[in-house]
Amino acid sequence: MRLYAVFIYIFLYAPIALIAFFSFNAGRYAMDWQGFSLDWYGKAFTNPIITKALVTSLIIAGCTSVIATTVGTLCALGLERMRGSLRQLFDALIYIAIMVPGVVIGISTLIAFVTVFDAVNPALEAIGMARLQMGLWTVIAAHVLFNLAVVVLIIRARLAGMDRSLVEASEDLYATPFATFRQVVLPALMPSILAGLLLSFTFSFEDFIIAFFVAGPNTTLPIYVFSSIRRGVTPEINAIGTTVLLTSLALLVLAQFLLRPSAKAR
Repeated sequence: MRLYAVFIYIFLYAPIALIAFFSFNAGRYAMDWQGFSLDWYGKAFTNPIITKALVTSLIIAGCTSVIATTVGTLCALGLERMRGSLRQLFDALIYIAIMVPGVVIGISTLIAFVTVFDAVNPALEAIGMARLQMGLWTVIAAHVLFNLAVVVLIIRARLAGMDRSLVEASEDLYATPFATFRQVVLPALMPSILAGLLLSFTFSFEDFIIAFFVAGPNTTLPIYVFSSIRRGVTPEINAIGTTVLLTSLALLVLAQFLLRPSAKAR
């Protein structure tokens, strides 16, 4: 079984390791090793097209993480107070939002946006306003849709393990509901809120499928990589992939660290 587990991990991570290894290739071809060099990292992040796509991805991921975390926190607090079949219904909807494939979310949001634009744009043109079209805000809206469910589950898991006696003690000491939330509930939830923020940022930053459908004329970094590899994989693409991989891993490790209960809480 140990040998079997070793082969599984090699199968999973060997291709990723090859991308990272050949990103340091001095040659012009991805799999033709010509010596060690960092030149492709410099060329990748001095390319104006890549930097523009990177900035676009950062803007989308930043806005998505803030909106999804804010709305998800409020949603989790509201669901925690619900009981009965209505809560089960909303729980099912949250899990469905996570299980739905990205291509289905991309197609459905594209159809929804096009339908709304067709209905609203004639009225906007009649009053002299600009037409609605695909752009950054449509990508942000679509990314919030699936990241919201992730944030809700993370924060609800924290709420389920929180000591309710602290809230009751605060109420016994005549604290207002807002004071109880600000001084007791919010500090206890802060690690999970930050973890949800980091995870939603990571998922939004590296998403390609949904952004491909609703980005319109905008190009995110994953879309640029996809467009580039159709002409052939170069060490420049390997450098971009390695950088995104290391950034995502760092954020995921930080999120996992925040979700771990402290020694005092244990």
